[in-house]
Amino acid sequence: MKKQPTKTKNRRYSKEALLRLVFGLGNPGSQYAHSRHNVGFDAIDTIAAFLQCKLRKRFLRLYRQVTVSFDGAVPSLLVQPLTFMNRSGEIVHHFIPDHFAVEDLVVVCDNLDLPPGTIRIRKGGSSAGHNGLKSLIRELGSAEFIRVYVGIGRPQPGKTVVEHVLEVPDSVAGRESLGQGVALAAEAVMALCKGASVEEVAREFNTRNGTR
Repeated sequence: MKKQPTKTKNRRYSKEALLRLVFGLGNPGSQYAHSRHNVGFDAIDTIAAFLQCKLRKRFLRLYRQVTVSFDGAVPSLLVQPLTFMNRSGEIVHHFIPDHFAVEDLVVVCDNLDLPPGTIRIRKGGSSAGHNGLKSLIRELGSAEFIRVYVGIGRPQPGKTVVEHVLEVPDSVAGRESLGQGVALAAEAVMALCKGASVEEVAREFNTRNGTR
């Protein structure tokens, strides 16, 4: 019988007992649910649903979190900041440097330059204008964390970037493509949480999507 992935209860660990800190970026509130800007939230929710576990609000309701592990792997912590996208980095000091190093952080967020349905994994780099990444880099004083970019494509003529990212795709095909990217991001994050290296995961997923 195939061994099922396991979940663990929320609790505090020493730094040595945790593998990854995963931030899925997005905006709280039902009006933003499943929008292009919330693919990070959706990827975290996908992993939690797969593991049949629930994220719970912590520290003055500033974030949701759950600790997870896979097949006996070292646990990882999944987090959804609830401080809105532009302030995503403001809670990072609850976790770094006390329990994680910057290099342990994985951030899942949207990317305008990738087509919907694709993802790209890389370590380090600029914010490329993404306000959530800007906030994290500013608060951390470092950009040397892992990014899992989920493609959302560029806005159609006549539509602003803000309108584009805050909308749910209006077609079935658009929603399916976005969901495909979210599913791939969740898969990539789970591989990292199982102990695969950034290079291994990037090689698999970036090649699969033609985003090397």
